[in-house]
Amino acid sequence: MQKVEICGVNTAKLETLKPGETEELLRRSRRGDRAARERLIEGNLRLVLSVIQRFMGRGENPDDLFQVGCVGLLKAINNFDPNLDVKFSTYGVPMICGEIRRYLRDNAPIRVSRSVRDTAYRVLQCKERLLAEKGREATQEELARELGLPLAAVCEAMDAVSAPLSLYEPVHSDSGDPLLVMDQISDPRSSDERWLEELALRDALSGLGEREKHILCLRYYDGKTQVEVAQAIGISQAQVSRLEKGALKRLRKAIVS
Repeated sequence: MQKVEICGVNTAKLETLKPGETEELLRRSRRGDRAARERLIEGNLRLVLSVIQRFMGRGENPDDLFQVGCVGLLKAINNFDPNLDVKFSTYGVPMICGEIRRYLRDNAPIRVSRSVRDTAYRVLQCKERLLAEKGREATQEELARELGLPLAAVCEAMDAVSAPLSLYEPVHSDSGDPLLVMDQISDPRSSDERWLEELALRDALSGLGEREKHILCLRYYDGKTQVEVAQAIGISQAQVSRLEKGALKRLRKAIVS
């Protein structure tokens, strides 16, 4: 096995306990045998490692996940009853998973509602199961059908637990400066086309009289009706209508020409 270190532990050298050895160590540990407890922890670190594999690839630090998983292992050891007709791994895996999920929930960079998080974990579990069955990634439509959920709910849940991406994350680097995420994002409010349109509009507005500018401002910035504008500036509604139409016509002509 390839050497991979997590929290300073060489995962290639992790030991596993023999059949029946776990139960005996659990009983000795409950009687206060510290050596048995240490042996029990060391012999189940591979179980922790197998569980955290489910949570990798989400931008989380493997060392952090491993440490949290070990906390779940300790809780499982403390709470497991050897007299029950249940294998320790059957009891321990949900405990370790639960501890990791609580950690991810409490330390998520973006806080989302519990219902959305629960849906996300259901989707992730279903995604892993379908991957094992089909040998390929399931589509969001397939996940929605499998879980009996609306497609929008699946998409929302997956977006909610996705790790945020930095705008300065390199997307591609050939020779020279790398291409960043921010280089591929445009803001329609500050595009070259809109900038030129604003310049043309400002230039066209400079050709209007002060009364015409005032009328357009009241109508299209303040949202007033022609009657309200007429009352505000002391002229008739018919005059407001005529001045407004004339100003708009001049603006169109200035911008198009």
